Amino acid sequence: MGHRGLFRTRNLGVAMLVMAMALGLGAPPRAALATPQGGFAGFVAALWPEAKAKGISRQTFEAAFAGVTPDPDVIAKTRKQAEFTKTIGQYLGSAVSEKRIDNGTDHYRQWAPWLARAEAKYGVDRYVIMGVWGLETNFGGFAGNDYVVRSLATLAYANYRGTYFRHELLAALAILEARHIDPAHMTGSWAGAMGQTQFMPSSFKSYAVDFDGDGRRDIWTSVPDAIGSTANYLHKHGWVAGETWGYEVRLPEGFAASEGTRAGFGTWAARGLRRADGGAMPDNGTGTLLMPSGRRGPVFLVTPNFRVIKSYNNSTSYALGVALLGDRIAGWGPLSTAWPVVTAQPPAPKRLAKD
Repeated sequence: MGHRGLFRTRNLGVAMLVMAMALGLGAPPRAALATPQGGFAGFVAALWPEAKAKGISRQTFEAAFAGVTPDPDVIAKTRKQAEFTKTIGQYLGSAVSEKRIDNGTDHYRQWAPWLARAEAKYGVDRYVIMGVWGLETNFGGFAGNDYVVRSLATLAYANYRGTYFRHELLAALAILEARHIDPAHMTGSWAGAMGQTQFMPSSFKSYAVDFDGDGRRDIWTSVPDAIGSTANYLHKHGWVAGETWGYEVRLPEGFAASEGTRAGFGTWAARGLRRADGGAMPDNGTGTLLMPSGRRGPVFLVTPNFRVIKSYNNSTSYALGVALLGDRIAGWGPLSTAWPVVTAQPPAPKRLAKD
């Protein structure tokens, strides 16, 4: 049974707009951003005792903040209302474009041995790893070029979203202290998401791995480390080894069921649902009905692994983008049902950044 079988027994041989949508960089409440007394220098000075208590050396601390000032562009981005004007069909058309599929196929060929190792070690489908990599940074094409410490310090200084970014800033300093990266190369998004698959510093500390064995966890320049770290993240969030993310299905005439209904695949088959690719329903496992555009658009049965993809970004559009991009890189064809042409906006992803 191939990649879309529930239990696989053999292997099958963006632009910033898409990344912003995938990362869910939505606008915050329009409350005024508060800054502490003493200005930015006072904020940094007050941070030092807390950093020292967490094992940060004075040398690392001073090197991290050398010449750092608040970034006005970061503050401006917290106030800018993101416009999510794409429907789910338009979003997926961009996320799973032929250009991205071709790019992903080339990257898959180049990094296939490392992807196979990650799948063997963590049990996570290699093509799902490819989907995450493709949606987050277009396979490393653009991972952000902002200095992470400056971005996080700006947000923490402005008290944006409470203490969240202060904690992330301290986590970033710990990464520098451990010499996984140096300040000059610690780049990422304006909100502090880092590397080829966009980890926040706290996620880096919890899930990043030294997959290439060079002694550093380098998700910026080491593709093996980025692959292994992504696999470890999904594994730790409950990925079920050998199980697919789901299937596109066809509903029988007059079929009555609500989105979110969960049942065994055998039950769904008995009720007349068929896989759109013509394959047999698996004998085991459960599927949850997903109809993101209603009955007029593509319909899916998704497994618990689909929810694991959503742990990376709690957006159905994003998770489908990851899953479908991975399937196309694996050699499967496009969806059999076209997305309906509508003017309504899809719900914007809610995640600020990878955490």
